[in-house]
Amino acid sequence: MKCEHCTRKECSKKTKTDDQENASVDVPSPAHENGEKGEFHKLADAKIFLSDCLACDSCVSPEEGVQVSQQNAKDFLRVLNLNKKCDTSKHKVLAVSVCPQSLPYFAAKFSLSVTDASRRLCGFLKSLGVHYVFDTTIAADFSILESQKEFVRRFRQHNEEEPTLPMLTSACPGWVRYAERVLGHPVTPHLCTAKSPQQIMGSLVKDYFARRQNLSPDKIFHVIVAPCYDKKLEALQEDVLTASRGSRGIDCVLTSGEITQMMEQSDLSVRDAALDTLFGDMKEEEVRRHDGASSDGYLAHIFRHAAKELFNEDVGEVTYRALRNKDFQEVTLEKSGEVLLRFAAAYGFRNIQNVVLKLKKGKFPYHFVEVLACAGGCLNGRGQAQTEDGCVDKALLQKMKGIYTDIPVRLPETSSHVQELYQEWLDGTDSPRVQEALHTAYQGPGHPANSRDIKW
Repeated sequence: MKCEHCTRKECSKKTKTDDQENASVDVPSPAHENGEKGEFHKLADAKIFLSDCLACDSCVSPEEGVQVSQQNAKDFLRVLNLNKKCDTSKHKVLAVSVCPQSLPYFAAKFSLSVTDASRRLCGFLKSLGVHYVFDTTIAADFSILESQKEFVRRFRQHNEEEPTLPMLTSACPGWVRYAERVLGHPVTPHLCTAKSPQQIMGSLVKDYFARRQNLSPDKIFHVIVAPCYDKKLEALQEDVLTASRGSRGIDCVLTSGEITQMMEQSDLSVRDAALDTLFGDMKEEEVRRHDGASSDGYLAHIFRHAAKELFNEDVGEVTYRALRNKDFQEVTLEKSGEVLLRFAAAYGFRNIQNVVLKLKKGKFPYHFVEVLACAGGCLNGRGQAQTEDGCVDKALLQKMKGIYTDIPVRLPETSSHVQELYQEWLDGTDSPRVQEALHTAYQGPGHPANSRDIKW
């Protein structure tokens, strides 16, 4: 994500791993198994730059910098190789969870349908030695459903003395870190407390799936494949459920681009395979998505739910109206000339800047804002659809948008698996475990440090 407005002072916590452009890693391949040398060349090591993240200046501590730098293909392959060499009692169960916004990139890159691309990716990962490959859509189901409930509750409780609106989405880690560590109060109280899909997927794999497989969480090495680098920072956050059992929900995040480099440079023989589910031997039959043009579509899902729940209005297709630019759009529910709901989507830093400015001045007319750090949304994450010189590959991105649009939409409310998990994993939809597993709290309220030179 290109940061369009930043501090004058360059971020002192930029992180690079040594030899980042020419890293070579031993590859589990037929040639390697026969004693010959096999390598992946020029793997993109984990890095956090000011241009990749909204969280400028001192957002990344030295400890976090080290941990982020360890999230790369070399670490992933190290675990795979250890499984082949060490005592079986020390083996890790490798699980990879793929974000739905990554699949159109693989489909466009390899000229496949999105379903065939998911099968090719799954087959490749399993040829490396991965045991399970999941789709994170089910985690987004939980995040959206909890966000829907929270918005309705906030709307009903809102008053001028203690404003609970607007509600700002919390699924984008670049935006959330920026809100927490730079903006503080009065922005953080407006962040939705529902965890992001990545955080929930960590709990699903390391808690629910681990229990189902009779595994200790620390026996599972869980990798996320995501479209942006900010997900690497998000993986460092502790999760209540998994931390209590001595493990982090996510062990490593690899971008779609990093995985593609591995696929392009591999000489492994790959057999396509269907994605796994969290429910034993059952396989994913078809790729599904949520109702967003380039993201998980929190706005559309929450808008429909709120219209029905608050005003008994059934909304079919959600109509977006571009205002300042194509990345700032508005959706309204009107009846008899009165605006009942006013929602907005704000993508990219310039639009976020305007949202924050109006919110601080108390002149913000919206009930809800879907906030994403990347202009163009999640499909345009810096971890995919980039040319070699770091610019957006516009032709590839356009192809990805078409592929993503063609994926069938599944409403979170219609997922029988989600309803089953609410009962089996969380003891119901309103239990204390729901709050523990699916919601979070934010830092603050605080104020930007004096060293940050931020002008609004």
